[in-house]
Amino acid sequence: MKLAPNIEKSEVSGLYRQMVLIRRFEEAAARLYMQSHIRGFLHLYIGEEAIAVGAVSTLGPNDYVIGHYRDHGHALARGMEPKVAMAELCGKATGSSGGKGGSMHLFDAGLNFMGGHAIVAGQIPIAVGLALAIQHKGENGAVLCFFGDGAVNEGEFHESLNLASVWNLPVIFFLENNLYGMGTHVDRTHAAGRDIFKVADHYKIPAVQIDGMDLMAVRQATAEATERIRDVGGPVFLEAMTYRYRGHSMADPVAYRETTEVDEWRVSDPIERFKAFARGEGLISDDEFAEIDAGVDTTIEDAVQFALNSPEPDMDTLFDNIYS
Repeated sequence: MKLAPNIEKSEVSGLYRQMVLIRRFEEAAARLYMQSHIRGFLHLYIGEEAIAVGAVSTLGPNDYVIGHYRDHGHALARGMEPKVAMAELCGKATGSSGGKGGSMHLFDAGLNFMGGHAIVAGQIPIAVGLALAIQHKGENGAVLCFFGDGAVNEGEFHESLNLASVWNLPVIFFLENNLYGMGTHVDRTHAAGRDIFKVADHYKIPAVQIDGMDLMAVRQATAEATERIRDVGGPVFLEAMTYRYRGHSMADPVAYRETTEVDEWRVSDPIERFKAFARGEGLISDDEFAEIDAGVDTTIEDAVQFALNSPEPDMDTLFDNIYS
């Protein structure tokens, strides 16, 4: 049964579960941060779940995902175990990078998840390199590269788009425009304002802007982008308009925006919108919603306990996996 392009009835509960999993994971991470179990910076993905779940769900196992420092949602959507991700946030040896990467550097080569990257726009040229490798090897894969609106001001962004266009590389440049680069509104930092996707026209890259709070819209646009890449090659640019309900990081008091603005965006909460869709179509009952929610709560609690009970990295591993 086709409900809309690229989605089956049997997939709906799984997609809902993934969004709830990301939301609950981030809420638990916030609590662990306040309890000093997580150190350094912590950038939460709350409010943007429809993008990670909608986009990543269209990919195959041979495709690649690479992102920025707000990477927990991407990692979980790609299939990283919550307990492994949480242990990494807590700096434990059982984490995805042995506790050495932390919040901004979740990584799993086995899932073709090529990590979160703390340097703004630093992941974009890496994505182009991955796409070039796919092209040279004659594979039919694609690279999904997430970045924020702040990255558009970096030279790597423009250089990467230019090279990807010239070489017709299989990469999706996916802009998560949550309207704020740290504490500054996008209208104050970009001449393109809220239409940054139009920048891609200068590089002859097909581009579209979508509602990033609508999982169905994200899923359809990403599926069409990957289909185009597999058929004719070349890069595609997607801009998803979204909103982060929390601050730039846990250290951000969010004094630069009004509470009324947050409330206005909460009306479009991606989880509640998808839940309303599923309920309206008669796809999931309230009992099934409750069962999924309860299962996620158990999964997150297990992840927290796993992280807290895991050992610290051994000092003997300090210089492992580095160049000398």
